[in-house]
Amino acid sequence: MELLRNVPIGQYVAGKSGWLRSLDPRLKFAWVLMFLVSPVLAGPLWRVALALALLLITVFRSLPLRIIWRPFSLLIIFSILCGLLATFLPTNETTSVITVRSPQELPNLLLSGSHWEIIKIGTFVIDRRSAELGLKTSTLIFTVVHSVNLMLCTTSPEDLMWTLRWYLKPIALLGFPLDRMSFQLLLALRFIPLVQEEFQNLIRSIINRAINFKELGLKKSVGLILSVGERLLSNILLRAEQGAESLLIRNHGMILHPSSLKPKGLMKRSSAWLNSIAIAVLFITIILRKEYGAF
Repeated sequence: MELLRNVPIGQYVAGKSGWLRSLDPRLKFAWVLMFLVSPVLAGPLWRVALALALLLITVFRSLPLRIIWRPFSLLIIFSILCGLLATFLPTNETTSVITVRSPQELPNLLLSGSHWEIIKIGTFVIDRRSAELGLKTSTLIFTVVHSVNLMLCTTSPEDLMWTLRWYLKPIALLGFPLDRMSFQLLLALRFIPLVQEEFQNLIRSIINRAINFKELGLKKSVGLILSVGERLLSNILLRAEQGAESLLIRNHGMILHPSSLKPKGLMKRSSAWLNSIAIAVLFITIILRKEYGAF
């Protein structure tokens, strides 16, 4: 039941190894937006290229393999299963066909279908459209989930909150309470691991007690589940209150200003070349998406 330690999906993993940690969080956020937006209305080749790019980023020492390999493997299996499920879905609508003349009456007539049958297993037919649907589904799931997971694993909640505030700074001129929203976002990002941890602890306690639900019966089993849910909610609210108080104490009882959480080392010379390469490749990718994204 060591879910948080073995499968760190969407959680920040502290450390200094991996070149993704040295990348400017604003660039990481821009790259994630590119991975989320560019597959829209894109062709299958572009989606496959994005998935391969994420695969290369993962393999070439972006993070230690001991951290990423379990969620990476589970995500690949889940994406493949969703792609196979989408492949067997019907993609053609049944329409009524009115035959005016028999094709044999027209000489030199070439008959062409709207799709190609690739595989036919009994009543299941895989044609070109269904294969493209499965490919698009699997690559989209992998691209969206893995790109966001890489950013969350390598970016602390404080850095991510500061990055979002940096992008949304223009709306503060319109009187939008950006500081309060940023503080609430920071609490939410710290709140997610607490929910997972409390849920894991309660499940572990039930397993260790070896509760036999068959002997309890339906009524007592439902009562036990409700009491566990009540305990989970009370623990989560208590941990959230403690987290909010700790953040307020750091700023003498006031809302923590995002400028105090600005990431350190943004202007280091060691990471300047990495950020420059990331900016250049991002612009090249946007140009390639405009030219070849429909393929």
